[in-house]
Amino acid sequence: MLVLTRKINQSIVIDDKVEVVVLEVRGEQVRLGIRAPKDVPVHRKEIYEQIQDENRAAVDVRPEDIPDA
Repeated sequence: MLVLTRKINQSIVIDDKVEVVVLEVRGEQVRLGIRAPKDVPVHRKEIYEQIQDENRAAVDVRPEDIPDA
């Protein structure tokens, strides 16, 4: 893991496509702004994990599990 120190309004750039900007630091919370192309999905980790779990569950569905329409 790369660990960086940034101040408010400073940023990091990932792969020439994604910029992460420190917007605010309030106690233990940090507000980040993310600039990325529309074709690059950006999710909070807990949402990303939920999507992955749902995708794995969808792969396990058998044709007989789907009711007739």
